[in-house]
Amino acid sequence: MLWIIFALGAALSWGLYGPALHRGQVQLGNPLRALLCVGVAYFLIGVLVPVLGLWQQGELQGFTMKGATGATLAGALGAIGAVCIIFAFKSGGLPTYVMPLVFGGAPLVNVLFSMWLHPPKVAPNPLLYAGFVLAALGAGMVLYFKPQS
Repeated sequence: MLWIIFALGAALSWGLYGPALHRGQVQLGNPLRALLCVGVAYFLIGVLVPVLGLWQQGELQGFTMKGATGATLAGALGAIGAVCIIFAFKSGGLPTYVMPLVFGGAPLVNVLFSMWLHPPKVAPNPLLYAGFVLAALGAGMVLYFKPQS
């Protein structure tokens, strides 16, 4: 059940990500400055921490091309997502609009892509599609009923 704590940590981190990024971007005055700062943070946390950990474990070798390619593609998708959020803010979007669209849409994309990668052995429960509609409606309701700032 430890995974739940980490999942909640990701939800907390990513839930704070949009407002923090928007604030930094506004204070820096240029979205590319904000992207550079995001990249520095990714490097510090996403490169130095695992290198040190793998080095301590004696596991710096053993990478496979297929695994490294897949993981690097995943990292690129995360970075592209950050770029898209930064430019959504640059184009006038506010965190209260951008982030519900991102976090409302991401689970739908995730489930559809996962089903394509790993086709279900039996037909999905029809409530899955009701869940898609409810997730989209939920994001729409968050956008429509958000408090005015």
